[in-house]
Amino acid sequence: MLTVDIPGMGELNLQHLVLDYNGTIAFDGSLIQGVEEKLNQLADALNIYIVTADTFGTVCQKCRNIKGEIKVLKSSNGALEKERFVESLGAEKVVAVGNGINDSLMLKKAALGIIVIGEEGAASLALNNADIIVKDIHDALGLLLNKIRIKATLRS
Repeated sequence: MLTVDIPGMGELNLQHLVLDYNGTIAFDGSLIQGVEEKLNQLADALNIYIVTADTFGTVCQKCRNIKGEIKVLKSSNGALEKERFVESLGAEKVVAVGNGINDSLMLKKAALGIIVIGEEGAASLALNNADIIVKDIHDALGLLLNKIRIKATLRS
């Protein structure tokens, strides 16, 4: 569990990390270098879930060494399916990281929503639903590895 006490916002008790795949932790279907190591480090404190439509069909092979679970979306409404998944974990215990329109509802629902701009860019709807905006996945994971950064960003 990661606990962050944020002045003016309250205490976050995070147990789950829900991540989009393409555009967030992967680019053009390939895992971004260094992400596997950081996710495995975070797996000591958080349950890791990679939730994806698997556009390139590579997620299972590329993420086989990550200490977490892969959930390939089944419905045509990925945004709603991701939101429901976050709800099923207990949204108040979830940090979600994504970049696309289909991430917008999970970013809004999660206790902490982080949007990654990255090389693929980010959807404005998702941007409006996030609590924190970062330039790439390494910055997002860095926030969780050094949680004082979250406090510094969100304090009122």
